[in-house]
Amino acid sequence: MTAQHLQSTVALNNGVHMPWFGLGVFKVEEGAELIEAVKQAIAHGYRSIDTAAIYGNESGVGQAIAEALRENNLKREELFVTSKVWNADLGYDETLAAYETTLNKLGLEYLDLYLIHWPKAGKYKGAWKAMEELYKAGRIKAIGVSNFQIHHLEDLLQDAEVKPVINQVEYHPRLTQAPLKAFCEKNGIQLEAWSPLMQGQLLDNPVLTEIATAKGKSVAQVILRWDLQNGVITIPKSTKEKRIVENSSIFDFELSNDEMERISALNEDVRVGPDPDNFDF
Repeated sequence: MTAQHLQSTVALNNGVHMPWFGLGVFKVEEGAELIEAVKQAIAHGYRSIDTAAIYGNESGVGQAIAEALRENNLKREELFVTSKVWNADLGYDETLAAYETTLNKLGLEYLDLYLIHWPKAGKYKGAWKAMEELYKAGRIKAIGVSNFQIHHLEDLLQDAEVKPVINQVEYHPRLTQAPLKAFCEKNGIQLEAWSPLMQGQLLDNPVLTEIATAKGKSVAQVILRWDLQNGVITIPKSTKEKRIVENSSIFDFELSNDEMERISALNEDVRVGPDPDNFDF
């Protein structure tokens, strides 16, 4: 079942509903541009905003959310806000403290989704314990992970009392992660794409350009539509109003099975981000 419109949601494994489409703010610095981007997205119908402690922009995101709720006459419950705990704060006590810091910066009473940002060996289980407690206490609506490979998930699931609802990973036509996607589907863990447009590196790809031309759409719109038809939540980043609107205008066309397969066949297991099995931060 593919999303029908910008506010369509998917039910996560704990029953919480999350929008299929959202705005990412990776590498957007604190300041007017960030605040404007988040406010524009919400004004244009986006209901999901994804940030992280390490992005250093939670305060600006929080300010933008507060203003956008007021200006668009929305309730906090109508927005879905995600943040992530950074590697330096993984561990039971550290993660509990990091969550409070994140909430304070965002100026929120709760998060809809809190993720472990990277699977730092020997550290993420303590963090998960803390997140489970916050979740059971009703302080977070859902908890999940990011950049976890199959073996990390298997390791976490051995001791977890609460199953992660999400695994947010680098995902685009040149990194389709088919085995990981299949594992997540089998275990009821929803896959979510970061860097869905491969940081702009796919925008002149001939196959994608050909499909986009045939559909009367942009390459970015074709890729984001491919995400959704694959059952993957997607959160493209942009700070330009025109692009924020364009990225979300993907509900008025459909890719055929043949087109979907041609896009998936572009896979080369190429990453633009770090390898989750080999990072040192």
